[in-house]
Amino acid sequence: MTSAALGQRLVVATHNPGKLREISALVAPWGLQAVSAGELGLPEPEETGVTFAENALLKANAAAQAGGVPALADDSGLSVAALGGDPGVYSARWAGPERDFAAAMARIAAALDGAQDRSATFVCVLALAWPDGRAEVFEGRVDGTIVWPARGTHGFGYDPIFLPVGARETFGEMDPAAKQAMSHRAQAFAALDAWLSRA
Repeated sequence: MTSAALGQRLVVATHNPGKLREISALVAPWGLQAVSAGELGLPEPEETGVTFAENALLKANAAAQAGGVPALADDSGLSVAALGGDPGVYSARWAGPERDFAAAMARIAAALDGAQDRSATFVCVLALAWPDGRAEVFEGRVDGTIVWPARGTHGFGYDPIFLPVGARETFGEMDPAAKQAMSHRAQAFAALDAWLSRA
């Protein structure tokens, strides 16, 4: 893997501690000094996009411009088929300003009460942006089903109610390393990794 296309420093455009932990572990092999937008005191741009890609680009471009170095942003969420794809790009907003994901998971469970179709997809879109305006986008997806009650205390967000296809444990029950090996975020990073190896 080469990080020549990135230099030595990378801003991770997030204020979410759980997301920062996962992304930091994924970029560690690149030998980069990763710093979060939160640590730099950079503001969170309003996520006005209607797709994961639009929001990821918004965050990455804002962090790259403010930080003066390449920035990596992730927009991810849970899309539930029976809810018409919701919460989707509004996954964080369903948790409210207090980021109460227990309430958000309960809201999904209540909305699915009696539903036969409990299929869902975790989607992650990564945007890599440079201060000069260049940007690249990479996507990862994992299909699964919604379980209730929530299971497990690992991970973050909706992990405890998401059971990946073929797995016996929810993302919330999995050892973090096991989750990272198969997650939507890991798949998006694999696409980014492949691009960097060619850059």
